[in-house]
Amino acid sequence: MFVDRVTFTARGGRGGNGCVAFRREKFVPRGGPSGGNGGNGGSVFLEATPNRFTLIDFTYQPLYEAEAGKAGQGADCHGANGKDRIVTVPLGILVSNGKGELLADLTKPGQRVLLAKGGLGGRGNSVFASSVHQTPLIAEKGTKGEEEVFTLELRLLADIGVIGKPNAGKSTLLEALSAAKPKVADYPFTTLSPVLGVVCFPNGSDAILAEVPGLIEGAHSGAGLGHDFLRHIMRTRVLVFLLDVSGDALTDLELLKGELELYEPNLAKRPSLVVLNKADLVAPEISQAIAGQIQKSGEQVVVVSARQKNNLDVLMLTLQETLAHAPAVESLINKKRVIYTLKATAPRHFVVAKVKEGVYRVQGEYLQMLVERTNIDNDYAVERLQKQLDKLGVEKELIKHGIRIGDTVQIGDVEFNFQSNEADAET
Repeated sequence: MFVDRVTFTARGGRGGNGCVAFRREKFVPRGGPSGGNGGNGGSVFLEATPNRFTLIDFTYQPLYEAEAGKAGQGADCHGANGKDRIVTVPLGILVSNGKGELLADLTKPGQRVLLAKGGLGGRGNSVFASSVHQTPLIAEKGTKGEEEVFTLELRLLADIGVIGKPNAGKSTLLEALSAAKPKVADYPFTTLSPVLGVVCFPNGSDAILAEVPGLIEGAHSGAGLGHDFLRHIMRTRVLVFLLDVSGDALTDLELLKGELELYEPNLAKRPSLVVLNKADLVAPEISQAIAGQIQKSGEQVVVVSARQKNNLDVLMLTLQETLAHAPAVESLINKKRVIYTLKATAPRHFVVAKVKEGVYRVQGEYLQMLVERTNIDNDYAVERLQKQLDKLGVEKELIKHGIRIGDTVQIGDVEFNFQSNEADAET
């Protein structure tokens, strides 16, 4: 099954917790704190590879999560970092976030984009030792990894794109020019997904040829199968309009060009070639007459019979020459091999809002990180958190909003009962 558009979730591994421990060894009095730090969580990456051709795996596994960091241990043993999760995808992948913003365009083998960064490991109590606090009972918890929803869209990387109405002979032509074996039948929409083949030219060079399922009128707006696969010709350097010369070829050419213009106006500027197929079904003078009319508009025209393999040598030479002069299709995002910039340090500003009588919520990315790293069950850790919040001015801001002793304060997923000598003094 060919899958070219998926939505999935990437989640970085959680950081490991720091450890509270003390050295207890013979002949080592006052051994001091020895709790190690927790390891950082692994991150989730996408990496482009030529060995993948579809996104079907994402339909069965909608969540990709990296390994969590290990917790710190005594004797200053730090926890191991979690392993990164490398998810391979085909070449030609567009990566967008949940807001629809385009983040990356992976067109070369080895290109990589970081989707979800792992959480930070918590610090052990040995880090908090000082001359005035020689036996700290505090250790930090690891933070959660980043989590976000992403959309992947595959746009095939091909040199030549063959487009035409159903039953124009696209699959037959692809089979005649390459070693590809697409399904061929005498009814419309035999091809239900794009098919790739490698064409070897007489000069020894080669090119990738893509057959796109048949287009019908209204394809640009969703009619038929064309709308789902028109995106796959966006990267092709040369377009081949394949027409059934035994039908109404001139009308079909006008329809195909019109659909491309409506879908993406820049496609009309792409180098192109008109191929009149099924010449074995009509008299030669009819094929030549139709070719002459099309050539008046400046188009290159080649008359062939894909089934009989007539005149394919001329077509190969024409394709080779056209491709040699066709410009490369630029990537939508011109990026380096690794596509990611570290997020800036979380800003320390915060906002206080009164949720209802007796309940206040404090919102701020940095504050939420402090709370997340605090072991709420540890009185010493909570006391340290209180000092950090006071230093940032949280208490003063709550008092300005009218908070009273015993009211509830919400920060992230944690709730506190407000206690303050300053508030007592004012009341």
